[in-house]
Amino acid sequence: QVQLVESGGGLVQAGGSLRLSCAYSGRSFSRYAMGWFRQAPGKEREFVAAVNWNGGSTYYLDFVKGRFAISRDNAKNTVYLQMNSLKTEDTAVYYCVAPLLPYELANYKEPSLYDFWGQGTQVTVSS
Repeated sequence: QVQLVESGGGLVQAGGSLRLSCAYSGRSFSRYAMGWFRQAPGKEREFVAAVNWNGGSTYYLDFVKGRFAISRDNAKNTVYLQMNSLKTEDTAVYYCVAPLLPYELANYKEPSLYDFWGQGTQVTVSS
């Protein structure tokens, strides 16, 4: 059974930075893409970032491009989301996700392709 445990959320002022971490257990981490989604109050869940199984390709929501960076450490079974220049609009619960199928995904931004979700970590950006 795959388990995903997020950490690193919190309260930060606009313009600040946070780094989210997601500890992964249960399967061979290095064979699977990883991603982050978020959901703000009253809004639909949205894709934020993803990294393919070997770390060679990354994908981002347009709104976070140039500010966020996803990375993975296969030796530590951990995926990270470095968030810089945070905006109040980034306030949300952030979820770490993993797919059922290994290697490349057909669409990294499609939530239905991710079968495993963490419990979420709150990120609040104040003005």
